Amino acid sequence: MTNRNARPPSDAGKSGITTAMVLAAGLGERMRPLTETTPKPLIAVGGKPLIEHVLDRLAEAGVETAIVNVHYLADQIEARLAGRQRPRVVFSDERAQLLDTGGGVVKALPLLGDKPFFHLNSDSIWIDGVRPNLVRLAERFDPAAMDALLLLAPGTGSIGYAGRGDYFMQPDGTLSRRAERDVAPFVYAGAAILSPALFEAAPAGAFSLIRLFNRAEDEGRLYGLRLDGVWMHVGTPDAIKLAEDAILASAA
Repeated sequence: MTNRNARPPSDAGKSGITTAMVLAAGLGERMRPLTETTPKPLIAVGGKPLIEHVLDRLAEAGVETAIVNVHYLADQIEARLAGRQRPRVVFSDERAQLLDTGGGVVKALPLLGDKPFFHLNSDSIWIDGVRPNLVRLAERFDPAAMDALLLLAPGTGSIGYAGRGDYFMQPDGTLSRRAERDVAPFVYAGAAILSPALFEAAPAGAFSLIRLFNRAEDEGRLYGLRLDGVWMHVGTPDAIKLAEDAILASAA
């Protein structure tokens, strides 16, 4: 049974960051036909909806409030999460206009406050290593030097991923995005810590968060942290079983 109010047994695993943004408004087109009647965040992996995996990670890290944006089949997501307390869920309604990954955060900024916050895709799941990756992110984040700290997984060894990677990472953690025809060793794992400063002078309406990541890269304020454990890219129906097999293997 899903633990809808997951909570760490002590303060030892808490990150110190109490707010998060979870992106759950997308159309889930690559997950069809499953998403014709069910929004992608509610697709089950290992007996638990994807977004519940994400919210449980946030609860374990001590997050108190998660802002969840909704658009496609929004009523289903709202009904599923309405009673959740750890973290408490507040919805950012994008039914009128889908705002993409960047515009969705801009709309939610009044709910997120003026401190750095976790930012997660609702389908971003992984198997932690020795220590929780969200706690590791919080320990590494330096607001004086960074506007964004991305959790990065190696392209090789990640479950369900067959792309060309996203970023090169320097020894100090600074990132550079790969050129179109390059192959980069690291892929963005859909989890980050973002500073509200990243959104200064952000455009209005719908836009991709990559636009702001690129600006932060140009300013030397985009950093990465290598994921400790195994990342699972659950982007298609075929990837569900691969993720479930990995979860079962890790529990054996």
